Amino acid sequence: MPKTVSRIPDVSVIILNYNAERFLRDTLKSVLKQKELNVETIVVDNNSTDNSRQMVKKEFPGVKWVQRDTSVGFAAGNNAGLPHAHAKTILFLNPDASFQGVRDLKKCYDKLWADKTIGILTARVNLALTSTIDETSHRGFPTPWASFTHFFGLSKAFPAVPMFNHYTKRYLGYDTEHDIDAVGGMFMLMRRSVGEQVGWWDEEYPLYGEDIDFCYRVREAGYRNVYWPKVTVLHYKGVSTGMSKQSRKVSTAKKETIRRVKGWSIQAMEIFYRKHYEKKYPFFVNWIVYAGIRLMHFIRVTLA
Repeated sequence: MPKTVSRIPDVSVIILNYNAERFLRDTLKSVLKQKELNVETIVVDNNSTDNSRQMVKKEFPGVKWVQRDTSVGFAAGNNAGLPHAHAKTILFLNPDASFQGVRDLKKCYDKLWADKTIGILTARVNLALTSTIDETSHRGFPTPWASFTHFFGLSKAFPAVPMFNHYTKRYLGYDTEHDIDAVGGMFMLMRRSVGEQVGWWDEEYPLYGEDIDFCYRVREAGYRNVYWPKVTVLHYKGVSTGMSKQSRKVSTAKKETIRRVKGWSIQAMEIFYRKHYEKKYPFFVNWIVYAGIRLMHFIRVTLA
């Protein structure tokens, strides 16, 4: 008998899960409803303690399950899904982010492959609980000036002034397609070849900052990171970490988890700056930046 040849998927969707059972169900439903593409879905689990695994095995038997024995590492978790992915197109998707239309992924796929200069494509990501833009999906790189204007409130005071809004790029608006520095890890669509070229996710980051780092390296490799609002994705944001004020009421995170995550988010700032900016700025700027990071850690973590 002739051997059956399995079709190579068009897109491999990698979803990193941690105690997000309720939201993961809706995310998987939205992925499996996507039409006109052969989609391979992979859930990587960061050692959840809820019933995520049982739910997926029972309700979504066609989804690949990859079990990790640690809850540390957004970057490491996403990388763990790659050996199980077979498509030339990879979508990294959060377990609390969902498509709204059945052709949304196909639209994004066509957009990505129509332009070889695109490194990473993101859709418009709206917060599910407020219907407003998730600004972490539409970012500038955290240069010392961008970070200063953001954390000292100048960006909110002057939202339409570009020089005070490099951190979020909100002055570009959210209704038209344009290049941005960094997209968020909740929705990152790319060609496998681009990820392989830049070395995928940097596992030095325990949580936070790894998506900005990824986008930085993609830009350094000569590609564009594109915000494309013709497709909207809903994102609950922070249900596993408890870091988002908008979703704190529905978050599964415990107080000790939130405190630990806050520490990781500040650690990520230092890792990114040391890796990409330290050699570009004079000593006194580096001293101010590192002093600011340590002060932020003291306020947000030590005093918490």
